[in-house]
Amino acid sequence: MFKHIGPAVPIKELQTRTMDSGRFYKIDSAWLPSVTTVVSNATKDGILKWQKRVGFAEAEKVRRASAWRGTQYHNLVEHYLNNELEKIEESEGLPKYLFRAARETLDRISDVVAIEAPLFSRNLGIAGRVDCIASFDSELAIIDFKTTKNLKKEEHLDKFFVQEAAYAYMYYEMTGVEVDKLVTLSVAEDGTTQVVQKYDKIPYIDTLIDWIKLYHEEIGTDTL
Repeated sequence: MFKHIGPAVPIKELQTRTMDSGRFYKIDSAWLPSVTTVVSNATKDGILKWQKRVGFAEAEKVRRASAWRGTQYHNLVEHYLNNELEKIEESEGLPKYLFRAARETLDRISDVVAIEAPLFSRNLGIAGRVDCIASFDSELAIIDFKTTKNLKKEEHLDKFFVQEAAYAYMYYEMTGVEVDKLVTLSVAEDGTTQVVQKYDKIPYIDTLIDWIKLYHEEIGTDTL
C-alpha cells in the first residue's frame, strides 16, 4: 500500500484549453502554455526530420500507437499508486504487461505527494501536469513515467529532464519545497526497464528558459 502525504499546500485544478498551437492553462486572467507545448516547439525539427525519413503515414501510425500505449500504462500506474489494485486486474494486453515489468521499480516509490497534479509558474509563464511527486529511494523527486518501443540512450532523455525540471521549479514556486532529484522511469515493449536520475536541475532550468524564449519568439504570446 502506498502512503499519500499530500502537497505542502493545496493544489487546485486549473482550467485548460487545447488548440492547434498546443495546450494552455488559465492562471488568473492569463492563458499560459504547457511545458509540453514549449518543449515540443523547441524539439520539433528532430520530429520533422524523423517524419520525413519514415513517411507521414508511418509517423502517424507510430504516434497513435505510442499515445495509446502511454495513456493506458499511465492509467495503470495511477491506479497502482492510488492502491486501486482491482482496476489493474481488470486490464489486459500490452499495458498490463508493461505494468508488470515495471512493478518492481514502481515499488521504490513511497510517500506520494501528488499524482497528475496541475502546476504553474508565474515567473516562467508556463504550466503543466506532473506525472508524480513522491519519494523515490527515500528522496523527494519529480517522477516521469515513460513507455517506449526500445529503451533510449541516456543522452536522448534530456527533453524529459527539461520537463521534469520545469515541474520542480513550479512546485517550489507554489509550495516553497525543493525536490531532491528528477527521475525518468521508462519501460520498453520487451519488458526491460530503465531508471535515470538527475540531481543537478540547473542545466535543465537554463535550457527551459531558452526554450520559453524561443517559444515566444516563434509562436508569440497572443495565441488565444
